[in-house]
Amino acid sequence: MNSKLAVIKSPSGVPHVKISGRTFIIKIYYFIKPLLPRWFQLLVRHIIAMRKRNLSHSIWPVHDGAGTPPIDWHGWPLQKRFALVLTHDVDTAKGYERIYDLFQLEKAMGLRSSFNFVPEKYNIDRRDLCEIKRQGFEVGVHGLKHDGKLFKNYKTFIERAAKINMYLNEWKAQGFRAPCMHHNLEWMLALNIKYDASTFDTDPFEPQPDGVGTIFPFIVKGISGQHDYVELPYTLPQDCTLFVILKEKNINIWKRKLDWIVENGGMALVITHPDYMNFNEKKLAAGEYPACYYFDFLQYIIHSYHDQFWHVLPGDIASFWLNRAYQVRTREPVLAMEPFQAA
Repeated sequence: MNSKLAVIKSPSGVPHVKISGRTFIIKIYYFIKPLLPRWFQLLVRHIIAMRKRNLSHSIWPVHDGAGTPPIDWHGWPLQKRFALVLTHDVDTAKGYERIYDLFQLEKAMGLRSSFNFVPEKYNIDRRDLCEIKRQGFEVGVHGLKHDGKLFKNYKTFIERAAKINMYLNEWKAQGFRAPCMHHNLEWMLALNIKYDASTFDTDPFEPQPDGVGTIFPFIVKGISGQHDYVELPYTLPQDCTLFVILKEKNINIWKRKLDWIVENGGMALVITHPDYMNFNEKKLAAGEYPACYYFDFLQYIIHSYHDQFWHVLPGDIASFWLNRAYQVRTREPVLAMEPFQAA
């Protein structure tokens, strides 16, 4: 398997190879992580992140080269300036308890999102999954155990991939995101997915900081009879990075990056975590931030770019991109989902 490389279409349309490996340091960290107090983990990550931030001004939060559009790019459906995709990773039982707070916040604004759940870390009520989908939201699979060991080696991954595929089928989910943004785009061809969302355009703060360098989706080509899937990189900094690790006290970085994405006509895809959101305005616990930050950002999007964004679910973006790839080959019209209308 290691001799076979996944072919990825770059923004320029030129295929290139990209396989991401795990370092020895990352393995050691996830081995000792359960022994470290939460406050100590956050302190160490903050110190490391601040050093990285000082060294990364040229590539974060904006990496200018990532704005290059794909070849044969004719824009988003309905002549919208950019695509808007909202996603949430539910990492813990505490986050699971808060999904309806987040769900109701977005619903009241006329927005929809995907919720990615960890199948074997906390109890998941299938009735919740059904209700989320019934309300027009999407459900995805977020790893298997969220223990940092999914990509430990190929054998471990394939064993876990079989279980992940089982949950994908049971939940009727189209998409996957690996915990901690660990990824190997070749190995993930073993998953029965329409899209993966485990990468980013640029993010030097991730354990595996190899950005894909684009604010557009791209196709990961199947090998040995495997089907293609769409890669959806997140293009806005994660909430935990901004407010928990870097300790930002406003949404200025989100706004700056969004404005740049709009200027370049890309996909604004954001990851937030209900685990870190404080909805009740009580004293913030370690690793929390006020949920009003996310609300304010959604308000900024709606008020600054009213009727200018194509807002659909990640599964719909993936369908559009697969259809677009077919259209580029055959010159047939591209089909498009109708966007959600923000209130």
